[in-house]
Amino acid sequence: MNTSAATATFPTHARAITVSQAILWGGVVSGVLDATDGVVAYGLQGLNPVQVLQYIASGVLGVASFKGGLATAGLGTLLHFLIAFVAAAVYVSASRLTPALNANPWLFGPLFGAAVFFFMSYGVLPLSAVASAPFSLGMFLNGVIGHAVFVGLPIALFARRAGGESGF
Repeated sequence: MNTSAATATFPTHARAITVSQAILWGGVVSGVLDATDGVVAYGLQGLNPVQVLQYIASGVLGVASFKGGLATAGLGTLLHFLIAFVAAAVYVSASRLTPALNANPWLFGPLFGAAVFFFMSYGVLPLSAVASAPFSLGMFLNGVIGHAVFVGLPIALFARRAGGESGF
């Protein structure tokens, strides 16, 4: 009987990935986690998942987005993941130039995620066709914390794997 399979050792860290894989997986994972957070948070406010995705599309289409059914929800999904991939590309690229980002992803990832929230909320959304909404402390805190944990952290952890550090 061959016992080499039974006695094989497994690495204690995740294997390195390419920069492209870090951007791809950082975008996918952060996009899924952020969308899930948004669906849950806005679901507690009475919106269904289609309406949440239509809200994203309303940045381009305005209030007409809410009359577009699944087509505008699909557009919202595409826009959401485009933003997630861009965020991942920005962080992964920065981590290649600034090794400190890979040295401490548990700090810099959440800081980046919070920065993404502020950039989107106070830079992009005011320039879009999204209708303004009243301030809600609960939604604000969910946005900052959610982006820190669900957007910045996963992107930073994938960037670290592409930077040659031991993974997660």
